[in-house]
Amino acid sequence: MPAAPGLRSPYDKAVDGLHPIGRLLNKIRLKLAGQLPEDLQRNHGLSVGLDGQLCGFLNVAFAEGEARVREGGTDAEIVEWIFARGLRPNRTQTLVWNEHARKLGWNDRISSYLQKLKQESGAGDVAAQTSFDLIEVSEGREPPLARGGLPHHLIQGAFHSAATGPGALSFRYAAHGQT
Repeated sequence: MPAAPGLRSPYDKAVDGLHPIGRLLNKIRLKLAGQLPEDLQRNHGLSVGLDGQLCGFLNVAFAEGEARVREGGTDAEIVEWIFARGLRPNRTQTLVWNEHARKLGWNDRISSYLQKLKQESGAGDVAAQTSFDLIEVSEGREPPLARGGLPHHLIQGAFHSAATGPGALSFRYAAHGQT
């Protein structure tokens, strides 16, 4: 599915530093204008998807946010409205949310679902390991790994006791081979 005009990447966090709140606002606007691609309509507003998780994190019902978008306003005005009624995340909460959102589908409860989607779409060999990556690929963009960025899954906890002694832990950066 090619990207719909005006639909941001889930990696975009230009709106108050949160993944993918800008994309959520774009999707709501596209839906209200009757331009949301069919592939995105089946999950629109569901609590189990990333949009629903974001609304849950911010403690605002999707329907309330959608109604606010319908009233109009800039991204900043709508996000401020959401923060005033729900959670205004601090830096740590924003970091935790962004890492959760960015890694969704990588070694978690939806990994098998993402694999199923890849197989059904004929993209089983595509190197998309997260929901963000799969969205990027399905909308004709390259995920950060393909663009040369350092993805989260290359930084892995490699616990080893030989170099640090029994019971001690060290963290190895797989991409650089550094401890």
